[in-house]
Amino acid sequence: MRPDHLIAIAGTGTDVGKTWVARSLVAGLRAAAVTVAVRKPAQSFAPGDDDAGVTDAHLLAAASGEDPWRVTPPHRWYPAPLAPPMAADVLGLPVFGVADLAGELEQSWDPGARVGIIETAGGLRSPIADDGDCLDLIVAARVERVVLVADAGLGVIHDVRVCAAALADVHLPVIVLLNRFAATAPYATHARNATWLARREGLDVVTDIETLTARCASA
Repeated sequence: MRPDHLIAIAGTGTDVGKTWVARSLVAGLRAAAVTVAVRKPAQSFAPGDDDAGVTDAHLLAAASGEDPWRVTPPHRWYPAPLAPPMAADVLGLPVFGVADLAGELEQSWDPGARVGIIETAGGLRSPIADDGDCLDLIVAARVERVVLVADAGLGVIHDVRVCAAALADVHLPVIVLLNRFAATAPYATHARNATWLARREGLDVVTDIETLTARCASA
């Protein structure tokens, strides 16, 4: 039941817009008649967000047409705004490892999905389990491509280079999405960052969700 293609949405850090990118990508793929499923292996959130229906699982499910508890299994919902393993510890819940998350992912896919989207938590090297980070999970889940979401502004070159090097070490192709890109940014900062990363670092850089969707639809 594994999708034909697995794509991970990772970030250079927190608050770079991974969930917005994931849900926009899912919606765009569905609009292009690509069957898609989305998963977030574990999520932590502020208490009350689940009752308000605004957790990442709720938002992703709204885009994919799936159940939020299918997107993230109920026992991986952690109502504490910390990295998932830290949230589990604070809440007195059982320790879990990367293999646990990868195994649950493998069993979660519905038949017929051509593309599976996996949104990670925090940054690429943020802990997602007691024994590993998001990169470890991406490798364990046998993802074929990573979309690395980064803020387009100051500091992005450093952040992207660090994450891209880690992905290169495990031989994973990456598309860098510079989120919140503005061509009118002062001193053309966003455009200069995109050009530097593409020309100097040789990275595959996109600056809008439409281009990203087209690339993923043709995978």
